[in-house]
Amino acid sequence: MLARTASKAVSAVPTFHQSKAAAGHPGTHAGSGTIEAMGAMMPFARNCEIYGEGEPADYLYKVVSGAVRTSKVLADGRRQIGGFYMPGDLFGLEAGDEHAFSAEAISEAKVLVIKRSAVLAVAARDKTVAQELWSATARELARVQLHVLLLIKSAQERLAGFLLDMAARNKASQLVELPMSRQDIADYLGLTIETVSRTFTQFENSTLIAAPTARRIEIRNRAALTRLNS
Repeated sequence: MLARTASKAVSAVPTFHQSKAAAGHPGTHAGSGTIEAMGAMMPFARNCEIYGEGEPADYLYKVVSGAVRTSKVLADGRRQIGGFYMPGDLFGLEAGDEHAFSAEAISEAKVLVIKRSAVLAVAARDKTVAQELWSATARELARVQLHVLLLIKSAQERLAGFLLDMAARNKASQLVELPMSRQDIADYLGLTIETVSRTFTQFENSTLIAAPTARRIEIRNRAALTRLNS
């Protein structure tokens, strides 16, 4: 819940209710016709939990800066990452009343925290907000569907698809910034970190990519990556 979330944020961060008072109660900005106008900004430190699996899904979240991952620990102790969220992405959308995954900040992040009930109430009478919520839900569904398809492919196909997706989301033509670690990528793709590292090396040796740093990838042969992903 948000009371716990606020205590997990970086030191000296006000509680959610204090932030809300400073930024305005969600309902006071409903007339602007955007989901963002109903939210309060909160900063989170690297690896700080934003919400936990099984906690009430009372709020929606939008990344303003930094990056966020959602994850679940399986019965055998393995971690499965459900998704990565970049600036502009809405997350925390749930079909039920509880969060199916937990969410953590990958790096220092600023996140808009928005009361779910306020969004639904405004969406019921405001077509702009309703369309925004529908679009966000449709994008999340498409992302989940693509992730499911990714998990049945080979390691090379999975990594190719991941890099192309990150390039598209970063709106980058060649250079792709990866805020997540190799372990994060492995847990997202359902691979071991050794397999991910080996596949990155194979791509470099084949001049499909260059890796100036571990977190920065240069795509050198997009057509070959696209063929692998198709």
